[in-house]
Amino acid sequence: MAESATALRQELREQLVTQSRVLVIVPAFNEARSVGGVVAELRAFDPDLAVVVVDDGSTDDTAAVAAAAGATVLRLPYNLGIGGAVQTGQQYGRDEGFDIAVQVDGDGQHDPRELPKLLVPVLAGDADMAVGTRFGGEDGYRSSLLRRIGIAVLARVVSMLVRQRVTDPTSGFRAVNRRALELFAGDYPHDYPEAEATVIAHRHRLRVLEVPVRMRPRAGGTSSIGGIYSLVYMGKVLVALFVGLFRSYPKEVG
Repeated sequence: MAESATALRQELREQLVTQSRVLVIVPAFNEARSVGGVVAELRAFDPDLAVVVVDDGSTDDTAAVAAAAGATVLRLPYNLGIGGAVQTGQQYGRDEGFDIAVQVDGDGQHDPRELPKLLVPVLAGDADMAVGTRFGGEDGYRSSLLRRIGIAVLARVVSMLVRQRVTDPTSGFRAVNRRALELFAGDYPHDYPEAEATVIAHRHRLRVLEVPVRMRPRAGGTSSIGGIYSLVYMGKVLVALFVGLFRSYPKEVG
């Protein structure tokens, strides 16, 4: 297993050097306790990766900690929410000419050692967007019963809308190529965006691939989606998806 992981990392490094500029986008809101470690891990995985932390109107030292760890920091004047922060990073990636953008949460749940699983299919041209799923591996992700129910219902709905099996519609661990980057830089949902972004990708005929990844407990802070709010979250996302069925989209990219 270790030899396989080493070979995969070497393959990734070779492709990164010869083919693509990769940007890692880290949206962060009051993640001063964990964001420094996230940036340090990313830079340890590959020092050539460009890392941009989008400080989403934090009231703590998130921006200073991220900058001290070596990241480029974009500071939003007030809290836009996860979608607004991610889109800001995507716009930066588009304007700076990056070929691939990866979204990594600022709370430490996403292990940089899992990055090759996302990047290799995008680099190989097998997917426009690769999404890390917590529910496709041997270990299986553990969360509260209410959250598992919410994700399962949402996964069923998104699967029907995109006409392929989706197991983890709320995953924020994902990589996109230049085509998808340009799309999302101009059109990205702001509230609870992950599920709706998958549907937008489908509407634009982008190829979406789920890959099994391991995720860790949060390194700091608390999730905004917990307890009974898991069901409230699911309801809001379902409404957004329903409204999205009737919205017009910008001209198809690519």
